[in-house]
Amino acid sequence: MAELSLTVEACLPEDRRQATLVGRVWRPDADGPSVVALRGDRLVDISAAVPTVSELFNRPDAAALARDAAGEEVGAIGEILANSAHDRRDPSKPWLLCPVDLQAIKACGVTFAESMLERVIEEKAKGDASAADAIRGEIVGQIGLDLSKIVPGSDEAMHLKDALIERGMWSQYLEVGIGPDAEVFTKAPPLAGVGIGAEVGLHPISSWNNPEPEAVLAIAADGRIVGATLGNDVNLRDVEGRSALLLGKAKDNNGSAALGPFIRLFDDGFGLDDVRTAELDLRVEGEDGFVLDGHSSMRRISRDVADLAAAAIGPHHQYPDGLVLMTGTLFAPTKDRDAPGQGFTHKLGDVVTIRSARLGALVNRVGRADRIPPWTFGAGALMRNLARRGLI
Repeated sequence: MAELSLTVEACLPEDRRQATLVGRVWRPDADGPSVVALRGDRLVDISAAVPTVSELFNRPDAAALARDAAGEEVGAIGEILANSAHDRRDPSKPWLLCPVDLQAIKACGVTFAESMLERVIEEKAKGDASAADAIRGEIVGQIGLDLSKIVPGSDEAMHLKDALIERGMWSQYLEVGIGPDAEVFTKAPPLAGVGIGAEVGLHPISSWNNPEPEAVLAIAADGRIVGATLGNDVNLRDVEGRSALLLGKAKDNNGSAALGPFIRLFDDGFGLDDVRTAELDLRVEGEDGFVLDGHSSMRRISRDVADLAAAAIGPHHQYPDGLVLMTGTLFAPTKDRDAPGQGFTHKLGDVVTIRSARLGALVNRVGRADRIPPWTFGAGALMRNLARRGLI
């Protein structure tokens, strides 16, 4: 079995000494979660100042508070990281959780031209992975241009839409890829995300699925983008390919939204432009010896991340506890895993690592959504726990 490599060197940002990093740990001594900030090599519980990450993000002084608020040391980051591996965890010691709590977990789709074509292929293949190669060649031959150069919603995009409709090549994925409106959907309810070291879940009906490595925006209730992290928007290609109306089943299952390892708050040394230029690397390592490497460059996104945030929150839609927004991926795996022409799909036990130099690495193992630990700690449990501890 491939090992979950959860070390400081492997999982934290290269410039971690200068980064403002916040997240959550499970504290067995409190039988509940705490908001923590990384200070040097130690995690400090700052829940007495801000009992939820949501409240922290809504504070105008979030970064300063994360750096300076009084708190209780929870332990060394190296030890807590190591204990976050689900298969070798000591339940009597703290471990890292998904770094957000009451925020809605939202996602954008079809924000990169290459992955947009893969969504069209899924639709045309109607969930049949064996048909994807032939359809891929047909679509590329028909379109015959670089869609990444098309500005979504522009006159050029609308002219292209008209031409593709005439040729019978239009798709709902092209509509949100190059049309005026971005695709924004609910990835998971608040508190349903999993963190570094946890298992991510595949619905047992799926036989064609993949990871989606993404940069994730942390957004306050007033619409300010306050930080960023990494995300795995686990995707069931066969289910979504059968019908876009099955997006909820394809995207929102137990353990299908992984975030972490920490939220990096914006400060003088890290901001939105660093997200815009982030490079994300993906590695999938299977128990069968299969290795898949992928890459996603935020420089090649079709819509600016600030525009995606504005499409998700504003006068048209409020989130009083804030939200996190997965921004989409360039990565769409086509490497054959088993038989020629079958492409890539996950196998149980795969270890997925998503890494970016200034955000760290998110590492998870793939399991079945109905066999990984169930989600039982929701908003009610969180409120009762915080009240019992005198934090609210």
